[in-house]
Amino acid sequence: MPHNGAHQVIKQAHLAVSGTLFDPYAAAKVISFCALSHNPHHLRHAYHLFRFMPTRTTYIWNLMIRTFTDSNDPTQALSLYTNMLRTGSSPDNYTFSFALRASAALSSLYFGVMIHTHAIRLGWESYDFVQNGLVHLYVTCESMDSALKLFDMCFCKDVVTWTALVNGYVKCGQIVTARHLFDEMPEKNAVSWSTMINGFVHLGMFREALEVFADMQAAGVSPNRAGIVGALTACGYVGALDQGRWIHAYVKRKGMRLDVVLGTAVVDMYAKCGCVETSCAVFDEMRERDVFAFTSLISGFANNGECVNAVSLFKRMEDEGVAPNEVTFVCVLSACSRVGMVDEGLKVFRSMKSRFGVEPGVQHYGCLVDLLGRAGMLEEAKKVVTKMPMGPDSYVLGALLNACRVHGDLDLGKEMVERFTGQRLDHSSVHVLLSNIYASENQWDDVTLLRKGMEEKRVRKVPGCSLIEVNGEVYEFYTQILLRKPSFVVELSVPFFPSLLHSYSIMTSDPCIVTTTSASLDHSMGSSATKLITMRLNIFDFVITSSDLRYSC
Repeated sequence: MPHNGAHQVIKQAHLAVSGTLFDPYAAAKVISFCALSHNPHHLRHAYHLFRFMPTRTTYIWNLMIRTFTDSNDPTQALSLYTNMLRTGSSPDNYTFSFALRASAALSSLYFGVMIHTHAIRLGWESYDFVQNGLVHLYVTCESMDSALKLFDMCFCKDVVTWTALVNGYVKCGQIVTARHLFDEMPEKNAVSWSTMINGFVHLGMFREALEVFADMQAAGVSPNRAGIVGALTACGYVGALDQGRWIHAYVKRKGMRLDVVLGTAVVDMYAKCGCVETSCAVFDEMRERDVFAFTSLISGFANNGECVNAVSLFKRMEDEGVAPNEVTFVCVLSACSRVGMVDEGLKVFRSMKSRFGVEPGVQHYGCLVDLLGRAGMLEEAKKVVTKMPMGPDSYVLGALLNACRVHGDLDLGKEMVERFTGQRLDHSSVHVLLSNIYASENQWDDVTLLRKGMEEKRVRKVPGCSLIEVNGEVYEFYTQILLRKPSFVVELSVPFFPSLLHSYSIMTSDPCIVTTTSASLDHSMGSSATKLITMRLNIFDFVITSSDLRYSC
């Protein structure tokens, strides 16, 4: 119904009942129409009528409490609940359900316990709506002991009750307990599956998230938007491009609209997997684009070497009136640093607070130090480090040390490390960079001393990691790390197989079966055609110790 028509109906209804407010049925019709219209003006009109009613039924109280709860005004909803008790009206199971939702929205354990007490006193605690509301309340307030006691007391645990408890343990980081409860659920719906998927994603357990997503498909449950977003996020972080493409195709097949949340997840997945052109195409398809969508694509450009496009997209973002956030500035400053756009980077950094009201953090100062250091402006970078409003962290110092290594300024590097030694900057990258600086100057005694100090402080370098996706499954390779994987096939594209094979140091107790395709030599060009090498590793324990292994899939 058009807005003017609805307004006219309200006026006529108001006139019809203005003299008959003593009729609860007629007044309830008008209030119900206004309250459920999702229009703020109509809601105020409904509340005005409600206030002047001489008698109010439980249905009317429930209607108003529910309306304010659904309108993101839980404070007013709880105020109405308190007034309802004060006037002597009797709440029912629906009243408690709405009031508990309002308490959960405010994370108010005080009000929640008070409402729980009322429900026990009036005999409504055992009703399904009330029990689910209580479990959800205690979960929201992170009172898991109370939530578990109520869960165990429930006579009829439905999928909502189970999912609420699983979600509580997920939010508290107790993912093992959450998974155990999830596996025990007699029935699971799309919300249950998405809760588990996003729980794993939130804790950085992306492989486990994709395993749960696969189990959901095997169970024949269609994923909801939250589950799809979680799975796409996991695909992006582990580089599972094939699975990400399948999910995107599923979204298209089901006719799901790319809103800002789902669209951003698809953009981010393709960008993290290196498919920047596809990421751009999806970005342009989105009808609405917020700061997160822009930031995802800017980050994708920056991380895939298209830094000029990243800066251009940032300017487009400004032109479209979308305000950047802290992460956006980190991505743009990183892009400027990588292509040497010093003036543009300084301009962006200065605009953070003056134009956008964003206070620069330690990450932004780290990007600024990296920007100046890469350009050889070491003294300027040093001034930034020493005059930062907060103390530098390991990444800020690492950016300066890396610049010192590249430009051969050993003295500045040593000065910075000695200056900030007492600030617990024991991140492995700082020590490794300083060690590399010593090595570039052939000061091997200092290298040995520094490495020995790392061992004494138990500072360990995080090993490098590479990912290969084979037949839809992602395999991880760590330097000097024992891998335990079943038999699989890795295809390597290399120019000289016989000589390169001897440089691989693959230690195994079982034979390594290697097959190669034929290769022809182009004598006129004096070069060898690329060989495709298929290595079938029928092993369970093997170690790759050569950091010079090159591969392309």
